[in-house]
Amino acid sequence: MTYRVTLIPGDGIGPEVTRGAQVVAAATGVAIDWEVIEAGEPAIRASGTPLPDTVLESIRRNKIALKGPITTPIGGGFRSVNVTLRTELDLYASVRPARAIAGEGTRYPETDLIVVREATEGLYSGAEHWVDREHTAAETANVITRKASDRIVRFAFELARREHRKKVTGVHKANIMKTTGALFQTAFREMAAKYPDIGSDERLIDNMCMQLVKKPSEYDVIVTTNLMGDILSDLCAGLAGGLGVAPGAVYGDHVAVFEPVHGSAPKYAGQDKADPVAEVLSLELMLRHLGEREAADRIWRAVWEVISEKKVVTYDLALPGYTNRPVPPSTCSAMAREIARKVPLVDMSSPLPRPAVPESSPVSDTALETG
Repeated sequence: MTYRVTLIPGDGIGPEVTRGAQVVAAATGVAIDWEVIEAGEPAIRASGTPLPDTVLESIRRNKIALKGPITTPIGGGFRSVNVTLRTELDLYASVRPARAIAGEGTRYPETDLIVVREATEGLYSGAEHWVDREHTAAETANVITRKASDRIVRFAFELARREHRKKVTGVHKANIMKTTGALFQTAFREMAAKYPDIGSDERLIDNMCMQLVKKPSEYDVIVTTNLMGDILSDLCAGLAGGLGVAPGAVYGDHVAVFEPVHGSAPKYAGQDKADPVAEVLSLELMLRHLGEREAADRIWRAVWEVISEKKVVTYDLALPGYTNRPVPPSTCSAMAREIARKVPLVDMSSPLPRPAVPESSPVSDTALETG
């Protein structure tokens, strides 16, 4: 079977890391027909907009996309392409596994958790405006709905059940945000009661940050709102080895987009030095979503071996904090080729480090009807 997949290289280091992922994908033997569509700065140069209609049309048609990072201007400029994609395609569930994989440099080698983030509303959605004509005051709308809260919490519990996870932690700020925070809290509590086979608890966002840096091994699946989830997922990436090894995915009911957690790092563009692992592991998540479990397992093992050996790794994984021996940094393309080389050679009979990612599609339409 050949899978038709939308490929969005992005900008900055995006084209380099997505090329690396394509090299690894080819090594798995899974037949993928890549439909390359530009977004971000290349699209602005070609068509005057960072998100042409052709991007949305391609993803809707193919139902699945692998995406590189895209630059979001800070303070001004065009609206985030990521936010627009999630809104237009109703990609409501952002799933970001944090799995310790960076070897000697991982501060918390036991880290193995998943952050599930609502991705279509809340403070991160960009609903803001100037309050006065002089632009001396601005306001952001934090819209939280019961429908969106129900479906993201249900998604988290369904994911926990599929992955044989023991607990889901709901994170909010209901002590201060007594309407929006309390609405999410209520949705979490009522949904948790429908899953008696899975443990549940709650944390205020500030306490959650402290608990994670003290004892991340006590957490399994974390579900929260948009902005809080964005912050927590970066924190968890740091626990597991850094943004360079942090993959992600955003799911809707019928469409899924797989992308690294990190940004476009434009200052490193074209230097062939960026870490390809986050993009490669986003490919791994994509293959699991497609049901290509063995290919995904091979990628996970291959990445694990390459990082453990510390012979062909990019500069971020060759720093003194990540290894106890001098390691000359390799290029992005060289590390991707080394991962690809190992994919068909890994020992599939040895115990597999727990992948901690969805093994199947998100919650079914039927399961979401009550949302």
